[in-house]
This record gives sequence, structure tokens and C-alpha cells, in this order.
Amino acid sequence: MNLPLSIDSLLSSYDYELDHERIAQVPMEPRHSARLLVVGENPQLLNSAKHLQVWDWQDELRSGDLFVVNDTRVLKARLRVRRSGGGLAELLLLEPRGEGRWLCLARPAKRIRPGDYLWIEALEQDPIRVQVVANDIGTGGRIVQFPASFYDRETVGALLERFGEVPLPPYIDNKAANLDEAERYQTRYANRPGAVAAPTAGLHLSDDLLAALERKGIEQARVTLHVGLGTFRPLESEDLTNLQLHSEWVEVKEEVIQSIQDCRARGGRVLAVGTTSVRALEGAFLAGGGELKPFKGNVDLVIKPGYQFGVIDGLLTNFHLPKSSLLLLVSSLIGRERLLALYAEAIKRQYRFFSYGDAMWIPPEVVLPLARPRR
Repeated sequence: MNLPLSIDSLLSSYDYELDHERIAQVPMEPRHSARLLVVGENPQLLNSAKHLQVWDWQDELRSGDLFVVNDTRVLKARLRVRRSGGGLAELLLLEPRGEGRWLCLARPAKRIRPGDYLWIEALEQDPIRVQVVANDIGTGGRIVQFPASFYDRETVGALLERFGEVPLPPYIDNKAANLDEAERYQTRYANRPGAVAAPTAGLHLSDDLLAALERKGIEQARVTLHVGLGTFRPLESEDLTNLQLHSEWVEVKEEVIQSIQDCRARGGRVLAVGTTSVRALEGAFLAGGGELKPFKGNVDLVIKPGYQFGVIDGLLTNFHLPKSSLLLLVSSLIGRERLLALYAEAIKRQYRFFSYGDAMWIPPEVVLPLARPRR
């Protein structure tokens, strides 16, 4: 006899309605002028939340705290290509699969099949021909073979830097702002190319704010998670019991471990900037058998309600898409019902949502007791 699923295990329980006008099309300038919803300590009172600006985040932290950012850099991973019949198409390169093969999302997918040849549209004088060699059942993408001169990640990266485009999310459709997306859709500390989407909470941290945090004795550490399909792919199964996510490449260095140990020793708090920083740290923690150790490799960690964190105490994050794995992760910190109530309050107060939108600060004091790391 199958027992009914708890409401927290149903994808439909993480849905909410959002008018298109609440989806931010351009970022705020300066970066730190975005709004900041600070979750209050009383879960019964929505009006216990504070409504500030990201600049004020420094006043929510203490000298001796440590905030951890994701230093990945977004690749110009979208390539325009021409099909054999002359029609235009696009490839979004997600990750290398060895010997010049890349997993890509293709558009229009129905017209791009195994065996097809594609030509990179920008190279009019000497076009490069690639071939679709297989479908990828797990992702719905295509495995694309590049020629021998593009067999390593560095040469493909150079090709993307020259001819690719920054892959903005599909819900950003306002091109009138004439932004330099290649830089504005990057964090100020992005220096390790490999992501196909930005770790968007970090987009709020301006040079001025980072300097102000340093002056207050609030330290910074950097991990790397190359944001890929595991972060932004929509969830499909209503039953979340055995949810699996596509893996993403992570590196947590020894210096990060030392910074966290030093922070703990002085009574500070470990605070994550963005869900990808959470996933990197917690993935390394679990890979170390319940101990935070240096780690380099792929992480497919699912964080959902009921998860007990091993590393992070608090989280600075954006407002996320309905029915997304990111919504599950944030729900695991403060509870699904409370999170959705706060989202409703943010909508009522006309906060801006998603990648270029506003932010939420979840201080350690409001994290569910069962989710907090054991010391």
C-alpha cells in the first residue's frame, strides 16, 4: 500500500502566480541599489520582515562573519548556426563530453537531428562545420561533435569568446537598454569561465559594497560552481521523492576550508551568497562524509525540505522561478509555506523577480531549527 505523499513532496506545492511585469528586464544601477527583503524572526508575522536595499546588507552582518561567493564566469555559450537547408538555428553549449563533443541545447530542437551538419554562422569566410552525433535522453539536448582543432575546452572557449553570445534567460526580452550584457551579467569577482548562467545573487554585490564589507571586518571566500543544466532546468515530475538533478562541476579549495574553520573559531557565521554557493559547499561536505574537505568534481546534490545543512548558516538569494529546484532549496531553510507567503508579500510590494531582480536575506536566526548545522 502506497502512502500519500506529503504536500512538501509535490511539485505543484511550489507554484505561485507572477505577472510578467514583475520579471526584471534590466538590472538596477548601481548594483547594490536593488531592494532587499530581510526575513524577520517571527514566522507568524509577515510584517516582521524588513524592506531595505542590498547596500544595507552590510548592517545585517557582523565583524568576523564570512560570506562565500561563487566566482564562476558565464561563457558566451550561445552560438548561432546555419542548418544544411539554409535555416538558422542556435546551440547553447552546456558541458564537454570528451574528444571534441559537447552537450548542447538546440533550437529549434525538432529540426536538429543526429547526423545533421551545422555551420557556425559568424564564420562567413571560413565556416566551421560541426555535426550532431546523438540525442541526449537525460536532458533532451544534442551531442555535437566539433572538428579536431577544437578538442579541448580552452579552444572551444576561445571560439565562444570570439563568436558566441551571453545566454540570457528566456524571460529577459528587453533589449532596448543597450547594456553590455557580457559584463553586466557577470559578478564583479567572476574569473573562472565555465557557466552558462550567472550566479545571480552575486550580481547585487558592487565594488563599493564589497569594499564596505571588508572595512567592517566581514571576510570573503570563493568557491566555484559552473552553473549548468542542474540549476535552471525546469522540474517535471510531480513526485519529488526521488528527485534527481543534472550534475554541475564544483571546486572548493583548501583555503576556503581554512577560512570557514577560522570563522567558526572566532564565533562568526558562514553566509552563502546564492544557491550555487550553497550547493558547492554542501556538496563538498557530503562528499567528505559529513566533513568539509577540499573537493573538485561533479555535484548532483538535491536540497529540499527536510535537508539538514552541514556548512551554511544564512543565505542571500534572489526571487526564484515557480516549481524550480532553487525554490525547494530556499524552502528547506525557512519552510515552504513561509517562503510562499513572503513571495506573495514581495509581489504585493512590487519587488522585481528573477535574474535581474531584487534579493532576499535569510539570516541564521530564522532558519528552521532542524535545518541548522550541528556544531
